[in-house]
Amino acid sequence: MFRFETLDVYKRSVAFSNWIYGLTRRWPREHLYGLSDQLRRASLSIALNITEGCSRSDKDFQRFLRIARGSCYECIPLIEIAFQQGLISGEERSKARAELTRMAKMISSLMNSMG
Repeated sequence: MFRFETLDVYKRSVAFSNWIYGLTRRWPREHLYGLSDQLRRASLSIALNITEGCSRSDKDFQRFLRIARGSCYECIPLIEIAFQQGLISGEERSKARAELTRMAKMISSLMNSMG
């Protein structure tokens, strides 16, 4: 088992990305290379940066965690636009925002624990 696989935030980020893929799969094709692609990439970036950071020094890991947290923030306007375009429900919007907020806080806590 790799070190990152023990992190709850990593597990949540993988689950979130899978949820986003399922959510965007049902969107009209016209959004495939714009909003859908950008949201998928931003959600993937959370897990990927946590993973890559774990293979580095603590200083580098913190830098990758900042990028992962930034990807959480990047998802927020994408989710909002998807809601305003009628692509997701208010419930899905709330669920996404709550999970992104939780992951961003978990990433911040992890960074703080490293000093």
